[in-house]
Amino acid sequence: MDSHLVSILASLCSGLSIFFFTMVIVDFFVYASKSYKEKFIEEAAVELDDVLIQIPPAKILDLSLALSFLSGFLAFAFLALFSEEFSWAKGLFFALAFALVAFPMPRLYLRYKKKMRLIKFNEQLEDALTSMSSALKSGFSINQALDVVAQENRRPISLEFRQLVQEIRLGVKLEDALQNMVKRLQSDDMELVATAIITARQTGGELTVIFERLAGVIRERTRIQGRIRAITSMGRLQANLVGVMPFILMVVLSYMAQDIMSTFFNSMIGIIAISVVCVLVLTGFLIIRKIVTIDI
Repeated sequence: MDSHLVSILASLCSGLSIFFFTMVIVDFFVYASKSYKEKFIEEAAVELDDVLIQIPPAKILDLSLALSFLSGFLAFAFLALFSEEFSWAKGLFFALAFALVAFPMPRLYLRYKKKMRLIKFNEQLEDALTSMSSALKSGFSINQALDVVAQENRRPISLEFRQLVQEIRLGVKLEDALQNMVKRLQSDDMELVATAIITARQTGGELTVIFERLAGVIRERTRIQGRIRAITSMGRLQANLVGVMPFILMVVLSYMAQDIMSTFFNSMIGIIAISVVCVLVLTGFLIIRKIVTIDI
């Protein structure tokens, strides 16, 4: 009787331990998912503002989850329908891999749009400085010269200068409005222009001469950046090949040497080995991209 009671108490304690441990794990995942969701929406809101897209940030999270689920489902369904040696481990591995790859795609697209928008803004900034210099020579004030660029129908620079002019009209100081524009754009060229304008207003410098010199500096900087992109194009191509080639080989071997690849996908050690290879390939891709990225 005593031994039976002890076994019952031991089973009860074990059950309670498992229950509380499960509650802690669930609580942790709920907290972590909530924190990640808040951070994701906050960063997505900033990225949407950067490219002037009027979409609720929560929609980006919904789109990411929907795209991730759809990609994983299609990968699993494709393998189940067309693979001769289908297994649940293989299907789940590819479904998880495609889901993880697809999840950040909407935000990566926003970052790409921001990058392209910034490149176009920097290209238009040289002409904008020339226009402001001509306006100042005609007797306009600095605020009127900024408004000249804002009235031009050239996106995205006209939109950014229009927002700058609106802030000034609402009572924001020119220096603060310029700093806000620099923070919003994160453009080194615009930061140089803002610093020059603020310094000239404080010291009484000639803005027409400063704008002409800045236009020349930006023109030369753009030329050097184009030259660097041409020189490092081979390195970027190598990075892309390093990132893509192992996965192409894996797909090819899945059809040419099915026995070998099925051994990987049907064992835990094989799946772990493939996961480690994916991490190493991604690390090599990022290292090569870092090497060929030169800031001036």
